[in-house]
Amino acid sequence: MNYFKELKVWQKAIELVTETYLLTKEFPKDELFGLVSQIRRCVISIPSNIAEGCGRKTNKDFSNFLGISLGSCFEFETQIIISKNIGYLTNEQFTVLESEIQHIQNMIIKLQSSLENK
Repeated sequence: MNYFKELKVWQKAIELVTETYLLTKEFPKDELFGLVSQIRRCVISIPSNIAEGCGRKTNKDFSNFLGISLGSCFEFETQIIISKNIGYLTNEQFTVLESEIQHIQNMIIKLQSSLENK
């Protein structure tokens, strides 16, 4: 297994977590236990599941954790769409986040595919 800190997809996901935490600091305080909490939990899940999968013994196990991470990506994408629609994210902020999450999704899919072909 690869050491998780060396994986570009894990590194990109960590950057997204950091960026997301900084952006959600600006959300209304009454969303702290609602949308902010939900967004932060799912974005943290992305690199966390990649790291946990790296610690598993088989490629199949790693691939399963990548699947969980991918699900968190789609959940995050849904939540940023909602955030934009209700005015918590500007169009520019949304576009940047959407581009980053879609890039991470593609990286996870490619990594999963490479594991399944071994």
